[in-house]
Amino acid sequence: MGALTARTHLLEADYLSIYEARSRCEFKAALVRSARKLEFSIVSTTVFFDHLHGPHESIGVSNTPTDYREAFESTSNGRIDPVMQHCKTSGLPIVWDRSTYVHAGRVAKWEHQAQFGYHCGIALASHLPRGRHLLIGVNRDQPLPRNSTGITRMTASLQLFIAHAEEAAARVLLPKRPDESNAVALTPRELECLRWTMEGKTAWELGQILSIAENTVVRHPYSATRKFDAVNKHQAVLKALRLGIIE
Repeated sequence: MGALTARTHLLEADYLSIYEARSRCEFKAALVRSARKLEFSIVSTTVFFDHLHGPHESIGVSNTPTDYREAFESTSNGRIDPVMQHCKTSGLPIVWDRSTYVHAGRVAKWEHQAQFGYHCGIALASHLPRGRHLLIGVNRDQPLPRNSTGITRMTASLQLFIAHAEEAAARVLLPKRPDESNAVALTPRELECLRWTMEGKTAWELGQILSIAENTVVRHPYSATRKFDAVNKHQAVLKALRLGIIE
C-alpha cells in the first residue's frame, strides 16, 4: 500500500456517500471505500450503549478479516486494548502503532492483531447523549507518515468522517425512533444560523451577515444544537437536513 501521502484526502462526495447510506451494506461499502482512499485497508464503526447495570451493548460494521473477527468483537478485547481504553474517556483522536501497546504493556496483543493487518492506525470516538458512544477506527499494515502534516490532514479527514457517520449510524444501526421533527421547534434566527453554518460561515462572519454581535451569534447554533440533542453545531446541521427542516 505504501506510505500515506499528504495529498490523500476525501472529497465532498465521499462524505455524502457515508451520510446518505440507507442500509448496513451501503454504510459499510461507503466506509470501506472512503478508508481505502485514505490508504487504510481496514475500517470499523461501532456504537456502544452504556447501561447502569450490567455490561454495555455494542453494534457495528467493519471489514475486519474473518479469522480475526471473533477476537476483535469479544468484550475482553476492549478491556485490554489501550486504543479502546483511550476512546472510552476521550473525544480526542489517537494515532497508534506498536509503541502504543508496548507503553501499555500489551505488546502480545499487538503482535496477535498485527497478523491480521492491525499494525497501526487512527481512532476517534464521539460521545453522544443518552450513554451512546460512536467509535471509528482506520487501520493499516504499513507505517504511518512521519511528518506531522500528513497525520494532521488524515486526522482532520477522520473528524469529518465521523460527523457524517454519526447520522448514518443512527439511521442504520440504532433502534428506530419516532420522527424527531415534530419535537424540534427552531426559532427563525436559529434556522438562519444553521443555514449559514451549513455554508461554512464562522461566528464572526455570521455576525457581519446578520448585523449582530459575535457573542450573540454563538448562542443561536448552541441552542439549536441542544434542541437536536446533538454533540455540536455541525451534527445539528446534519440532523436538520435529514429531517427536512433545512434544505
